[in-house]
Amino acid sequence: MTPEDFFDDDFFSDQRVLHSELLERVRAGTYSDRSDVEVAVALLRLAHDELEAYGTDDAQRTDEQGIRLILRTSRQLLKRLGIILELPFSDYRTFRTHWVANDARGSWQARRDILNEFFEPVHLELAQLEDDELGSVLARPITSHPGTGWNRVDTEINELRRHFHAARSAQDYRNVGNDCVAVLERLSEVVFDPEAHLAEGEQVPPVANTKVRLGKFVERAAPGSANAEIRKVARAAIELAQAIKHQGEPTRRNAGIAADSVILLANILRRLAEE
Repeated sequence: MTPEDFFDDDFFSDQRVLHSELLERVRAGTYSDRSDVEVAVALLRLAHDELEAYGTDDAQRTDEQGIRLILRTSRQLLKRLGIILELPFSDYRTFRTHWVANDARGSWQARRDILNEFFEPVHLELAQLEDDELGSVLARPITSHPGTGWNRVDTEINELRRHFHAARSAQDYRNVGNDCVAVLERLSEVVFDPEAHLAEGEQVPPVANTKVRLGKFVERAAPGSANAEIRKVARAAIELAQAIKHQGEPTRRNAGIAADSVILLANILRRLAEE
């Protein structure tokens, strides 16, 4: 979600106007399409940007009533998240009164500094909540490692988490399947070693043939009947990730199961590689 989402096309003009109805729904807690954290990040940025525009180049897009609604909604939403936004002003007029009283009459930078003093700590709190929320949406492996230690794999997993968090439509969930496959391909690049995992005369399978490459790694790293279940889990995770791409109407549940499986597979392979 972005600050622009709080504006709507005006039927009678070519301009975009503040979406007051949406703000009222957010304030009442009846806006369920996005999490409170995601909405708060965008809304607080809108409040900050509008006040800064008023205090510098006078390019704000909202009037006094609009900025009052934005700030009132921001405070209510942040309160639900356990964050207090304390401002010594409630609209443009009172912001001007505040900056005049605090020696910022002739300085745009001084007005920016005033706003940063109040808004930046809250932006940082929301960023931390957003990071925590992103991390909690999909499975977290039981490990002290912050990641697999394979940089390209960890990058793809972080993208997978971010995209799943924002996914809403069947197309979004299909793209989550693509992210799952990207993780598998990075794993395929990292763990497969032709010299160790191929018999003499066998051709090297392409990176995209993750089922074969990862399967051969697992067979070598976890051989014998005692490790049969490990091999079974690895194969099932690979098949789940690849299947989600081809579903006509993938759901959040199915995409989440595939993503969880791939993340856990990455950590299973990391443990096997350590051995």
